[in-house]
Amino acid sequence: MRLCTFQNGHRVGAGLYTESHVYDLGQAFFKTFKRPAKFKDAGDFLSQTAWDKLGELDLLALKKDRTVALATEDVRLRAPLLRPPKIICVGLNYKAHAAEQKLEPPKAPLLFAKAANIVIGPGDAIEIPRGVSDQVDYECELGVVIGTPGFRIPRGAAFEHIFGYTIVNDVTARDVQRGDKQWFRGKSFSTFCPMGPVIVSADEFDPAKAAIKLRVNDELRQDSNTSDLIFNVPFLVEYVSAIFPLEAGDVISTGTPGGVGMFMTPPRWLKAGDRVDAEIAGIGILNNVGSR
Repeated sequence: MRLCTFQNGHRVGAGLYTESHVYDLGQAFFKTFKRPAKFKDAGDFLSQTAWDKLGELDLLALKKDRTVALATEDVRLRAPLLRPPKIICVGLNYKAHAAEQKLEPPKAPLLFAKAANIVIGPGDAIEIPRGVSDQVDYECELGVVIGTPGFRIPRGAAFEHIFGYTIVNDVTARDVQRGDKQWFRGKSFSTFCPMGPVIVSADEFDPAKAAIKLRVNDELRQDSNTSDLIFNVPFLVEYVSAIFPLEAGDVISTGTPGGVGMFMTPPRWLKAGDRVDAEIAGIGILNNVGSR
């Protein structure tokens, strides 16, 4: 299943995405379970532990109800998680990305965070910070979305806590990142976390072998597979949850493959008007455009 956050006019909520329809889960739960239900986004849906009841929805019957089933072409997809509780990122987690920097793979995950209120969705503009940075880069990454909270989760139980997976573009101001000697500011400018277009449930996606690509203006820049990860998804869930409890809606962004603009010769930075398409097979394509 594909969980999303949709907008239809002034109506914004959690939805179940199909090729033909987006099912408003607030309305679907009200019609099915006969009690009020409202979910402001997919993260709110997960935090209310409602996702374990998805299997009880009769989509065939609900498809006939136009207050529940909205035509896909009438809906705008927003970022599935408008404001995640935490965005935990992993640096240098692809063998090829380490190799392009002539670095040895790290012995343990290199963790950093992005601000939670900078998330944007499909079609939204990546704002290049005027007067602050002219070295803005892209990083296509697999995002792990937590469904069941947990603390000190053993890797053997990691998949019990994962709802699903999405695409994250870890946009970075490289000059700021290098100048600060730490990464938070360079990773956390407004709009520097495109996410989406949907969250694919864990039962429909294998994080160990998914093709991952990124194009800028149709030029292929990143072309890899999650099989090149240094630290895999279960390892990361165990490692991160040993630090602090994970909450429903938390995102672990698992790192980017080789091919980022910083290490091209010469470096190639995002510019206003550039179209960025981040793609992970089995999830979809996240499109954004650079803006001033």
